[in-house]
Amino acid sequence: MKILALDSSGLVASVAVAEDDTLLAEYTVNYKKTHSQTLLPMLDEAARMIELDLKTIDAIAVAAGPGSFTGLRIGSATAKGMGLALDKPLVHIPTVDALAYNLYGCAGYICPMMDARRAQVYTGIYRFDGGRLCVMEPQAPRAVEDIAQKLNALGGAVTLLGDGVPVYRTKIQELLRVPYDFAPAHVNRQRASAVAALAMQYVREGRVETAAEHAPDYLRPSQAERERAAALRRAGRESV
Repeated sequence: MKILALDSSGLVASVAVAEDDTLLAEYTVNYKKTHSQTLLPMLDEAARMIELDLKTIDAIAVAAGPGSFTGLRIGSATAKGMGLALDKPLVHIPTVDALAYNLYGCAGYICPMMDARRAQVYTGIYRFDGGRLCVMEPQAPRAVEDIAQKLNALGGAVTLLGDGVPVYRTKIQELLRVPYDFAPAHVNRQRASAVAALAMQYVREGRVETAAEHAPDYLRPSQAERERAAALRRAGRESV
Protein backbone atom coordinates (compact mmCIF):
# COMPACT_ATOMS: atom_id res chain seq x y z
CA MET A 1 0.00 0.00 0.00
CA LYS A 2 1.40 3.39 -1.02
CA ILE A 3 0.15 6.55 0.69
CA LEU A 4 0.79 10.18 -0.21
CA ALA A 5 0.31 12.39 2.87
CA LEU A 6 -0.07 16.15 3.28
CA ASP A 7 -0.12 18.34 6.37
CA SER A 8 -0.53 22.11 6.13
CA SER A 9 -2.69 22.51 9.22
CA GLY A 10 -0.30 24.82 11.08
CA LEU A 11 2.91 26.76 10.53
CA VAL A 12 4.59 23.59 9.25
CA ALA A 13 4.14 22.37 5.68
CA SER A 14 4.89 18.68 5.24
CA VAL A 15 4.64 16.10 2.45
CA ALA A 16 5.42 12.39 2.75
CA VAL A 17 5.18 9.17 0.76
CA ALA A 18 5.04 5.85 2.60
CA GLU A 19 4.81 2.32 1.22
CA ASP A 20 3.71 -0.26 3.78
CA ASP A 21 6.21 0.08 6.66
CA THR A 22 8.75 2.13 4.69
CA LEU A 23 8.91 5.91 4.57
CA LEU A 24 10.07 6.65 1.02
CA ALA A 25 10.24 10.43 1.30
CA GLU A 26 9.39 13.31 3.60
CA TYR A 27 9.78 17.04 2.99
CA THR A 28 8.98 19.31 5.92
CA VAL A 29 9.44 23.06 6.20
CA ASN A 30 8.75 25.24 9.23
CA TYR A 31 9.43 28.71 7.94
CA LYS A 32 7.64 32.01 7.28
CA LYS A 33 6.16 31.17 3.90
CA THR A 34 2.56 30.56 2.94
CA HIS A 35 1.57 26.99 2.18
CA SER A 36 0.35 28.11 -1.24
CA GLN A 37 4.03 28.86 -1.97
CA THR A 38 5.46 25.67 -0.51
CA LEU A 39 3.13 22.66 -0.63
CA LEU A 40 2.99 21.87 -4.35
CA PRO A 41 6.71 22.58 -4.99
CA MET A 42 7.55 20.31 -2.04
CA LEU A 43 5.30 17.59 -3.44
CA ASP A 44 6.87 17.91 -6.89
CA GLU A 45 10.40 17.72 -5.45
CA ALA A 46 9.65 14.71 -3.23
CA ALA A 47 8.02 12.87 -6.16
CA ARG A 48 10.96 13.69 -8.44
CA MET A 49 13.54 12.48 -5.93
CA ILE A 50 11.92 9.04 -5.60
CA GLU A 51 10.76 8.87 -9.24
CA LEU A 52 7.15 8.58 -8.07
CA ASP A 53 4.39 8.07 -10.61
CA LEU A 54 1.40 9.58 -8.80
CA LYS A 55 -0.88 7.10 -10.56
CA THR A 56 0.71 4.33 -8.46
CA ILE A 57 -0.40 5.67 -5.08
CA ASP A 58 -3.33 3.93 -3.40
CA ALA A 59 -4.69 6.84 -1.35
CA ILE A 60 -4.08 10.46 -0.39
CA ALA A 61 -4.04 11.26 3.32
CA VAL A 62 -4.52 14.79 4.58
CA ALA A 63 -4.41 16.38 8.02
CA ALA A 64 -7.99 17.59 7.95
CA GLY A 65 -8.18 19.81 11.00
CA PRO A 66 -8.30 21.52 13.30
CA GLY A 67 -5.71 24.14 12.51
CA SER A 68 -5.09 27.27 10.50
CA PHE A 69 -8.16 28.04 8.37
CA THR A 70 -6.02 29.04 5.39
CA GLY A 71 -3.66 26.11 5.82
CA LEU A 72 -6.51 23.61 6.08
CA ARG A 73 -8.17 25.01 2.97
CA ILE A 74 -4.92 24.74 1.00
CA GLY A 75 -4.24 21.18 2.15
CA SER A 76 -7.78 19.99 1.58
CA ALA A 77 -8.03 21.68 -1.83
CA THR A 78 -4.73 20.09 -2.88
CA ALA A 79 -5.83 16.63 -1.71
CA LYS A 80 -9.28 16.97 -3.28
CA GLY A 81 -7.86 18.14 -6.60
CA MET A 82 -5.39 15.28 -6.74
CA GLY A 83 -8.00 12.77 -5.64
CA LEU A 84 -10.35 13.86 -8.40
CA ALA A 85 -7.62 13.97 -11.05
CA LEU A 86 -6.14 10.58 -10.12
CA ASP A 87 -9.42 8.93 -9.05
CA LYS A 88 -7.94 8.03 -5.66
CA PRO A 89 -9.64 7.85 -2.24
CA LEU A 90 -8.83 10.34 0.50
CA VAL A 91 -8.01 9.51 4.11
CA HIS A 92 -9.30 12.12 6.55
CA ILE A 93 -6.83 12.31 9.47
CA PRO A 94 -7.58 14.43 12.57
CA THR A 95 -4.66 16.85 12.96
CA VAL A 96 -4.22 16.43 16.72
CA ASP A 97 -4.39 12.63 16.43
CA ALA A 98 -1.58 12.75 13.83
CA LEU A 99 0.51 14.94 16.14
CA ALA A 100 0.09 12.37 18.91
CA TYR A 101 1.13 9.63 16.47
CA ASN A 102 4.56 11.31 16.22
CA LEU A 103 5.24 9.75 19.63
CA TYR A 104 4.31 6.18 18.65
CA GLY A 105 5.07 3.75 21.46
CA CYS A 106 5.51 6.50 24.05
CA ALA A 107 4.81 5.35 27.60
CA GLY A 108 2.27 7.41 29.50
CA TYR A 109 -0.11 10.01 28.15
CA ILE A 110 0.46 12.24 25.13
CA CYS A 111 -0.97 15.76 24.95
CA PRO A 112 -0.52 17.69 21.71
CA MET A 113 -1.19 21.43 21.86
CA MET A 114 -1.65 23.59 18.77
CA ASP A 115 -1.94 27.32 19.36
CA ALA A 116 -5.57 28.20 18.56
CA ARG A 117 -5.28 31.85 19.61
CA ARG A 118 -7.94 33.50 21.82
CA ALA A 119 -6.30 31.89 24.92
CA GLN A 120 -7.04 28.38 23.63
CA VAL A 121 -5.21 25.39 22.19
CA TYR A 122 -6.41 22.62 19.92
CA THR A 123 -5.65 19.63 22.07
CA GLY A 124 -6.56 16.12 23.19
CA ILE A 125 -5.19 13.33 25.37
CA TYR A 126 -3.88 10.05 23.95
CA ARG A 127 -2.00 6.90 24.89
CA PHE A 128 -0.74 3.83 23.07
CA ASP A 129 -2.05 0.38 23.93
CA GLY A 130 -0.59 -2.59 22.07
CA GLY A 131 0.54 -0.39 19.22
CA ARG A 132 -2.84 1.30 18.76
CA LEU A 133 -3.50 4.97 19.40
CA CYS A 134 -6.22 5.33 22.03
CA VAL A 135 -8.12 8.62 22.26
CA MET A 136 -8.68 9.49 25.91
CA GLU A 137 -9.94 13.02 25.19
CA PRO A 138 -10.89 13.82 21.56
CA GLN A 139 -9.42 16.84 19.82
CA ALA A 140 -11.16 20.11 20.65
CA PRO A 141 -10.38 23.76 21.33
CA ARG A 142 -9.77 24.14 25.07
CA ALA A 143 -8.24 26.50 27.58
CA VAL A 144 -4.86 25.31 28.87
CA GLU A 145 -6.31 25.33 32.40
CA ASP A 146 -9.01 22.85 31.32
CA ILE A 147 -6.68 20.32 29.70
CA ALA A 148 -4.18 20.62 32.58
CA GLN A 149 -6.96 19.80 35.03
CA LYS A 150 -7.84 16.67 33.05
CA LEU A 151 -4.20 15.57 32.93
CA ASN A 152 -3.84 16.08 36.67
CA ALA A 153 -6.99 14.01 37.24
CA LEU A 154 -5.59 11.13 35.15
CA GLY A 155 -2.53 11.12 37.39
CA GLY A 156 0.01 9.66 34.96
CA ALA A 157 3.13 11.02 33.31
CA VAL A 158 2.53 13.02 30.14
CA THR A 159 4.57 14.16 27.14
CA LEU A 160 3.51 17.43 25.51
CA LEU A 161 4.19 18.61 21.97
CA GLY A 162 3.00 21.08 19.35
CA ASP A 163 3.38 24.78 18.59
CA GLY A 164 1.14 25.67 21.54
CA VAL A 165 3.73 24.39 24.02
CA PRO A 166 6.23 27.29 23.71
CA VAL A 167 3.35 29.78 23.79
CA TYR A 168 1.95 28.42 27.07
CA ARG A 169 5.04 26.72 28.51
CA THR A 170 5.13 28.81 31.70
CA LYS A 171 1.45 28.25 32.36
CA ILE A 172 1.82 24.50 31.71
CA GLN A 173 4.66 24.30 34.22
CA GLU A 174 2.59 26.17 36.80
CA LEU A 175 -0.55 24.05 36.35
CA LEU A 176 0.65 20.46 35.96
CA ARG A 177 0.92 18.37 39.11
CA VAL A 178 1.93 15.16 37.32
CA PRO A 179 5.34 14.18 35.85
CA TYR A 180 5.70 15.75 32.42
CA ASP A 181 8.16 16.17 29.59
CA PHE A 182 8.33 18.11 26.32
CA ALA A 183 8.91 16.24 23.05
CA PRO A 184 12.25 16.95 21.29
CA ALA A 185 12.53 19.03 18.12
CA HIS A 186 12.39 16.20 15.57
CA VAL A 187 8.90 15.08 16.67
CA ASN A 188 7.29 18.14 18.27
CA ARG A 189 5.56 19.59 15.20
CA GLN A 190 3.30 18.30 12.43
CA ARG A 191 4.90 15.64 10.21
CA ALA A 192 3.28 14.17 7.13
CA SER A 193 5.01 10.86 7.88
CA ALA A 194 2.80 10.48 10.96
CA VAL A 195 -0.25 11.32 8.83
CA ALA A 196 0.80 8.60 6.38
CA ALA A 197 1.44 6.00 9.09
CA LEU A 198 -1.91 6.64 10.75
CA ALA A 199 -3.60 6.57 7.33
CA MET A 200 -2.29 3.03 6.77
CA GLN A 201 -4.33 1.94 9.79
CA TYR A 202 -7.39 3.89 8.61
CA VAL A 203 -7.28 2.32 5.14
CA ARG A 204 -7.08 -1.19 6.59
CA GLU A 205 -10.19 -0.35 8.63
CA GLY A 206 -12.00 0.99 5.55
CA ARG A 207 -12.04 4.57 6.85
CA VAL A 208 -11.68 6.35 3.51
CA GLU A 209 -13.77 8.87 1.58
CA THR A 210 -14.06 10.15 -1.93
CA ALA A 211 -12.49 13.44 -2.95
CA ALA A 212 -15.97 14.88 -3.44
CA GLU A 213 -16.96 13.92 0.12
CA HIS A 214 -13.94 15.46 1.82
CA ALA A 215 -14.21 18.65 3.88
CA PRO A 216 -11.85 19.96 6.58
CA ASP A 217 -12.73 20.03 10.29
CA TYR A 218 -12.47 23.62 11.48
CA LEU A 219 -14.00 22.90 14.94
CA ARG A 220 -14.86 26.57 15.46
CA PRO A 221 -15.92 29.51 13.24
CA SER A 222 -13.28 31.51 11.39
CA GLN A 223 -12.49 35.09 12.39
CA ALA A 224 -14.43 36.36 9.36
CA GLU A 225 -17.48 34.30 10.39
CA ARG A 226 -17.24 35.56 13.98
CA GLU A 227 -16.97 39.17 12.82
CA ARG A 228 -19.96 38.74 10.49
CA ALA A 229 -22.03 37.21 13.30
CA ALA A 230 -21.09 40.08 15.62
CA ALA A 231 -22.03 42.63 12.95
CA LEU A 232 -25.41 40.96 12.46
CA ARG A 233 -26.04 41.01 16.21
CA ARG A 234 -25.17 44.72 16.37
CA ALA A 235 -27.42 45.44 13.40
CA GLY A 236 -30.24 43.56 15.08
CA ARG A 237 -29.90 45.57 18.29
CA GLU A 238 -29.76 48.84 16.39
CA SER A 239 -32.94 48.06 14.45
CA VAL A 240 -34.97 47.46 17.61
